[in-house]
Amino acid sequence: MYGGRLSRRENEVMAAIFSLSQGKERFLVSPYEILAMLPPKAKFDEDRLECVLQSLELDGYFELVYSDRKGEKTYCVHMRESGLAYRRQDVQRKRDFATRLLLAGVCGLLSAAIGLLLKAILS
Repeated sequence: MYGGRLSRRENEVMAAIFSLSQGKERFLVSPYEILAMLPPKAKFDEDRLECVLQSLELDGYFELVYSDRKGEKTYCVHMRESGLAYRRQDVQRKRDFATRLLLAGVCGLLSAAIGLLLKAILS
């Protein structure tokens, strides 16, 4: 299972898949339904979508089974633990970023205060 961060494209596709799942562990979805949920400026096409879906599948977010529904390409998606916990991991990642940013700000202020204090003492 993949423990790192997702790329921007992977994150957009995973958010669309998670939204389409509506909390279900298994569901059917067409590539066009996924493409409709992606931001237009991302400029996804079916080939790029296929590559990103395969990457996410290899990373352990879900399993894909390719199917045909009335002549239309369809994916049978089976969400795994990482896929089901995607939202929680995303919120946690944002919280960690905010904590690190706050810590960096506090350390910067503390360094400046110590520098000014030392300058006042040594002058």
